[in-house]
Amino acid sequence: MCGIVGFTNKIADADNVIEAMMDRIRHRGPDASGKYVDDSVALGHRRLSIIDVSSQGDQPIYNEDKSIVLVFNGEIYNYRDIRAELIKAGHSFTTNTDSEVLVHGYEQYGTKLLGKLRGMFSFVIWDSNKKQLFGARDYFGIKPMYYAVMGETFMFGSEIKSFLEHPDFKKELNESVLETYLTFQYSPTKETFFRNVYKLMPAHYFIYKDGQLDIKRYWDITFEADSKPELKDWVNSISETFKNSVQAHKIADVEVGSFLSSGVDSSYVAAVADVDKTFTVGFGSDEKYNEISFAKEFSKAIGKENYSKVITPEEYWSSLEMIQYHMDEPLADPSAVALFFVCNIASQRLKVALSGEGADEIFGGYNVYSDPGGTFYDRLPKAFRRGVGKLAAKLPAKRGVNFFVRKGRTVEERFIGNAYMFTPQERKKLLKITTDAPDPTRITRHYYKRVSKLDDVTKMQYLDLHLWMAGDILLKADKMSMANSLEVRVPFLDREVMKLAQRIPVKYRVTHKKKTEQTKYITKYAMRLAAKKDTPQQTGKTAEKKKLGFPVPIRVWLKQDKYYAIVKDAFESESAVKFFDTQMLVKLLEDHREGRADNSRKIWTVFTFLIWYRVYFEHNGEFAKRS
Repeated sequence: MCGIVGFTNKIADADNVIEAMMDRIRHRGPDASGKYVDDSVALGHRRLSIIDVSSQGDQPIYNEDKSIVLVFNGEIYNYRDIRAELIKAGHSFTTNTDSEVLVHGYEQYGTKLLGKLRGMFSFVIWDSNKKQLFGARDYFGIKPMYYAVMGETFMFGSEIKSFLEHPDFKKELNESVLETYLTFQYSPTKETFFRNVYKLMPAHYFIYKDGQLDIKRYWDITFEADSKPELKDWVNSISETFKNSVQAHKIADVEVGSFLSSGVDSSYVAAVADVDKTFTVGFGSDEKYNEISFAKEFSKAIGKENYSKVITPEEYWSSLEMIQYHMDEPLADPSAVALFFVCNIASQRLKVALSGEGADEIFGGYNVYSDPGGTFYDRLPKAFRRGVGKLAAKLPAKRGVNFFVRKGRTVEERFIGNAYMFTPQERKKLLKITTDAPDPTRITRHYYKRVSKLDDVTKMQYLDLHLWMAGDILLKADKMSMANSLEVRVPFLDREVMKLAQRIPVKYRVTHKKKTEQTKYITKYAMRLAAKKDTPQQTGKTAEKKKLGFPVPIRVWLKQDKYYAIVKDAFESESAVKFFDTQMLVKLLEDHREGRADNSRKIWTVFTFLIWYRVYFEHNGEFAKRS
């Protein structure tokens, strides 16, 4: 795992600038560094040695005549097969690293190379013959890639903070993304919080040549349910395919461990992977927020050693600036901090850890996926439900009323993902600034359009696979692991696993049970059965356990004097006054403290932005140098 940076070279001190950019992301690769600078481009690389740990694997990596130059972040799990194919075609290799297959693969296949890769990656190749840059990001967006065009300079990197070192970089807040973030809790589009800085979206590649940037999509998920196989056949297929993926993801010349919460996803990974060490974090002693006892029991049952840490409130709150520095953009997911700490304890003992991200999106695991078709009311005429919903929307919001409002709307109207913080109306009232931020449904519309003929559960999964997973789940996984110089691999997010999962009928993803049974529905149904089959008998209840995933007691802390005061100070700060109606902010906080409403997620969304803004605009992105 590594970090990459680069730019088209129009400056006199390119060598020093690329060094400074590399230093900004040293945490991504502390083992080695390398650069390439000519009159056209400057490329930089920081290396965390995983495969071919000798200096042979250092980057940049070249072809035989050094006309092709590569900087690469990620892992290619099927590189040995591709390597054999390329050697047969006449290519000569000088290293045993997976990186070199990208160089010769580009020579042999051009952009079609991307269709052959199994792995997680973001990379850029400089083709000195064609005078062009070719860059790509993996299918799911596991590894990040940012880019910007500033003046005559095109720059790219694994992290936006590296751009701060370039003399052509102009740092400005993208206020329209702030408004969008208030609804999603992350930035869901290609735009970032820095004006004119963009994400290369998952499954896209770019070619930059003669000052022109061309971006294309090279892969998409295609849900096509196959009703022929029986449930047991799907279970067996999931078992076989997932085991294969886990083995592929264990390819390394260093030890591999595994994260472990109490949920089925991480437990399934840990049991199948047969790693030596598992890692868990929790808060206090309340089982709602602490899964350590379960993790230790599970690890003992599978014959592995568990390392754990109880995160104190003081540790959590004192880490927030550092967390947002590493995140590059504000992310209001409280579990990001817990993820940082589990990465930290893992990094003290190894360089690679497996994790369970992606299972919910691929196999249908979120509770919200049970909503479509889950009640008798869903079978009533759509027009009737819509009329009742409109009437209910005029009443004060509460649980029973919200049900009728929700059921009166289409999935396209009501679902934007797993987080919905401020409505467009609420955020307009809260913000002092005026922006051109789109309505949330405008952002989700083109994703829904691609799956317009499919069922509602599949629509929701497709949306989450493209927005929530890439913008929240995978962002925090990459940034928190790399902050600790740890590589996190996600075997559920594998092309072969996805190829299987997209064929599973909805009834085997989310199943609604009979009225007489206590549990009304089961999510990830077929996958849970596969996990139960492949998990030791004494731990079989894991497959049925409700997902927690390192939960954080934010709502509790915000009612305590110490942390209430910290947030209130932020809500009344000069930065808050620039953007928000601070009286409304304080009222959100007061109502939460007094128990009139659970505003914890909304409060955290605004508070997180203010912390991030402090780091990048008040401290000029200098947190790492101050800490």
